[in-house]
Amino acid sequence: MSRGKKTYILALVLICLYQNFVQAGGLFSYQWNAKPAQPQSFPDQYSLVEGILTFRGNNERSAPSFGTTDMELVRPKIAWEKKTKSSSWGGGAGWTGQPAIVRWPTEVLRAMNVKAKFLSKPDFTEVIYGSLDGYVYFIELETGEETRSPIKVGNPIKGSVSVDARGYPLLYVGEGIPENGTIGFNLYSLTDQKRLLRVNGKDKFAYRTWGAFDSSAMFNRLDDTLTVGGENGLVYHLKLNTTFDPVRKSIKINPVISKYRYKIPGNNYQGIENSLAIYGDLAYFGDNGGSVQAMNLKTYAPEWNLPPIDDTDATIVIEAEGGVPYLYTGTEVDKQGRSGNSYIRKINGITGKVVWQNKYASFSLTGTHPINGGLLATPVLGKKEIGNLVIFTIARYGTFSGGLMVALDKETGKEAWRHTMKNYAWSSPVDVYDKSGKAYLIQADSVGTVSVISANDGKVLGTLKIGTNIESSPAIFNNYAVVASRGGKIYGIKLE
Repeated sequence: MSRGKKTYILALVLICLYQNFVQAGGLFSYQWNAKPAQPQSFPDQYSLVEGILTFRGNNERSAPSFGTTDMELVRPKIAWEKKTKSSSWGGGAGWTGQPAIVRWPTEVLRAMNVKAKFLSKPDFTEVIYGSLDGYVYFIELETGEETRSPIKVGNPIKGSVSVDARGYPLLYVGEGIPENGTIGFNLYSLTDQKRLLRVNGKDKFAYRTWGAFDSSAMFNRLDDTLTVGGENGLVYHLKLNTTFDPVRKSIKINPVISKYRYKIPGNNYQGIENSLAIYGDLAYFGDNGGSVQAMNLKTYAPEWNLPPIDDTDATIVIEAEGGVPYLYTGTEVDKQGRSGNSYIRKINGITGKVVWQNKYASFSLTGTHPINGGLLATPVLGKKEIGNLVIFTIARYGTFSGGLMVALDKETGKEAWRHTMKNYAWSSPVDVYDKSGKAYLIQADSVGTVSVISANDGKVLGTLKIGTNIESSPAIFNNYAVVASRGGKIYGIKLE
């Protein structure tokens, strides 16, 4: 063989190796502006406080309900409603828009500025809701009464607020739309509702200039830190250095902020709209390009990353099997154009290997203000009688306005049941259980119908028609679900 031919063959081999390397996530680069000083690991139980303190309830993003329900009629009913203010984006809440629901410890309750009538109320439980009108509202769970004055943030809030996992009176609020100046994220004291910190999302360290924060922050109660992703493509790690004095009704922070950026071949969309999911010392997120990434929180270095598929806004859900975290995730139809596939996957969280993958044809409205199809709803990780299932809600399936709920076997990915929806949903389904372990799903949709669905077979058992688009995700505390619509109202729904 001539030297020229050998050189040509070697070049072809190198090109193939390079292409495989890139497809496998090679040539990945990352950088911290200042690496966090201490390694961290999250506890098995996210919070010891009763309630839903962050999006989907815990660090694995698998607990959107707290307690149990004792439904008999299976007919959801409006217990109360609260009208919000309005902005150019309307009021109520958008995607993801889940409230926090907190049953405050007595010592903490007495240190906060809630109205006097609630200070001595047994089992006082407060709903905290960020709105598209740029305010954060505080509401008593069972009555819908205002518990304190709203906080004026200024810019519309699209994402979900988070409360400190220790039950401290510390509130995270991300901003979604720059209606009144630059956007970023904030930390507020809930002793006096004053802002303690604001971080501008337009950051010179970021590769992207869009500074929204739809991601819901994660507090680590063991080491006094906060972790959150931004649509500027940065992951933020904050050592808070919190001082809480309930006697003096005072909370202070002195944060040290570290920022992480990355580049993945073939992916120019680093924005993080989903909320980081964390198992022990491993953190996971998807991005607007559709890459999925694992970060080691002891070394603060990436463990693996997957090549991009399509925009991944739905939050990853984690379940451990034999000590190995497995990820359930899926994509939108966005970069694919007006039609394409939503790819639903189970991924080994240690290796990044795809265990199984399904695809569902979906539609998308492209343009300046796209309305995407595919997976925007965070999946339900089944427990108790549906412990073998994971449930996805896929938008714009079958028809442009239609949708699909599908229950998949966790081990094989095969369908156990499917429920065809006349109207699609961006709102995430919520699983709730009675004392015997019977499972129900609460699913809201784009025309304002809230359905109670039997989780083991997908049959609709009861409905409530609110009548305006619900993009936000409900949170459930015992027999009460709370959700807001794009129609400018927050609803307390009794599960009867």
